[in-house]
Amino acid sequence: MSSVASRIEPHHALTAQRSALLSQASPLGVALLRIALGAVLLAHGALKFIVFTLPGTAAFFASQGFPAWSAYLVAPAEVIGGLALIVGFQTRAVAVLALPILLGALSVHLGNGWLFSAPKGGWEFPAFLTVAMLAQALLGSGAASVDAWRKRGG
Repeated sequence: MSSVASRIEPHHALTAQRSALLSQASPLGVALLRIALGAVLLAHGALKFIVFTLPGTAAFFASQGFPAWSAYLVAPAEVIGGLALIVGFQTRAVAVLALPILLGALSVHLGNGWLFSAPKGGWEFPAFLTVAMLAQALLGSGAASVDAWRKRGG
C-alpha cells in the first residue's frame, strides 16, 4: 500500500464512524428539543390552571387586548399540546398549532424590551420559543416518540 493510501484509509474510516454517530445523534437531538418544548408548554398551561386560575388568566388576556374567552382555549391547548409533544404524538401538527399561542405571547412582550428579565418580561424568551417550535414543526418527532413507533408499524 502506498504511503498516501495508508494515510487516506484511516481518515475515511473515521469519517464513516463520525457520519454514523451523527445520524444516530440527530434524532436524539430532535427528541430532546421536542421534550423540552413540551415541558415548557405543559408548565405554562398548568400555571394558568393552578396558579392564575382560568378566570384570572381570562382577565389578564382581556387586559392585553385578547378576548377573555380565549384563555379557556389556550390553557387546555398548552397542557394537551405539551403532553403530546413530550410523548411525540402528532408532533408536527401540535407544533404548528402551538405557533399562534406563542405568537400571542410574543406580542404581549414585544413592547417590554429585549431581555426577559425586564419589567413585565422582554421578548427574547417568547421569540426563542416561537422559533424553536417552528423548527420542531419542520424537524418532526425524532427518536423515542409515538410518531416513530406508529411509523414502524407499532
